[in-house]
Amino acid sequence: MNTDIGSVRRPVDVANGLPNPHYTNEAVFAEERDAALFRNWAGIGVAADVPNPGDARPITFLGVPLLIMRGHDSVVRVFQNICRHRGMVLVDAPRNIAGAIRCPYHSWCYSHQGRLVATPHVGGPGHNVHDAIRREELGLIEVRSHIWMDVIFVNISGDAPPFGALHAGVIERWKEFDQPLHHGGEDSTFSLSVKANWKLAVENYCESYHLPWVHPGLNSYSRLEDHYNIIEYGRYSGQGTLVYRQIRGEDGAIFPDFAGLPDKWDQGGEYLAIYPNVLLGVQRDHAYAIILEPVGLDATVEHVHIYYAGARTDDALRRRNAEQWKGVFIEDISVVEGMQKGRRAPDFDGGRFSPAMDGPTHCFHDWVAGQVEAHRAMARAAE
Repeated sequence: MNTDIGSVRRPVDVANGLPNPHYTNEAVFAEERDAALFRNWAGIGVAADVPNPGDARPITFLGVPLLIMRGHDSVVRVFQNICRHRGMVLVDAPRNIAGAIRCPYHSWCYSHQGRLVATPHVGGPGHNVHDAIRREELGLIEVRSHIWMDVIFVNISGDAPPFGALHAGVIERWKEFDQPLHHGGEDSTFSLSVKANWKLAVENYCESYHLPWVHPGLNSYSRLEDHYNIIEYGRYSGQGTLVYRQIRGEDGAIFPDFAGLPDKWDQGGEYLAIYPNVLLGVQRDHAYAIILEPVGLDATVEHVHIYYAGARTDDALRRRNAEQWKGVFIEDISVVEGMQKGRRAPDFDGGRFSPAMDGPTHCFHDWVAGQVEAHRAMARAAE
């Protein structure tokens, strides 16, 4: 389906949002999968998911079976989770693999680095080699990956610009947080299911316009007027606040700060959407990552992970912090799902943007439209 997205890329004061089919049509969902999610650096998990050498975690990302693996060398790699023999899925549940990665079908084995190391009986019973089976050519298919802020980003198509070059701006913006991030553990991670297209979760996260009505508790001390827009067209967008209030325990305890932060972070916080599907937040004493998993046209799972400056010390305070953030994120679900339902209205034209308040959301719409336009141009050129 070739949607009309020309008006999306106009300046924010005259632009329309993405048209309804970008939220309601399976063909457009598949187009955006290829254009926006596979051809860019998409988040699939966090390095904390595989903390120990040998840890392996299988996931399915938009139908693609992947395996996150921390090797004996402590390097985290991502492979297509298939045997090169007959395409059998190699690992079906998270576990630690002390030795080789063994295919359960015919026992072909791979090293933690993906090398094919064993092919039992491939040349007939008792013959474990064959001239036609060149092990050096049949290792696991590694997926291009990069870790930043502990998030594992992958580029399925393999042809995106290097992550560090593409996102040099935000890496520089948050350079103070280029230090060890300690995952808060089981109590600091949770997932939320949302009956909406993944883009709507990004759009909502980008802007602070909705705070007074959707987050009255948060807005009571970090008010709408305390927030500012953050926009870098073609890369990321979001919001910041000049008023961040640290959580305190009943005994007055607070989390330790990240080391060496400049004064701007004493009372500030920033919340960015790193396109396409990673939502990040940083404050003086903790950070978080939300990885959006598009599981269908109108279904998304938000995987939330919270990080701290040091090793675990106050489990009760961390649990309280996680519950506080969970409450904030749950408040967003009804409006995100409400927008999804609204996209079934046949006369909705994508909506208009407040030039003052919706710049970060327009930035995201412009990016999606640009990715789709580029994808369509490549398809036409290949005809």
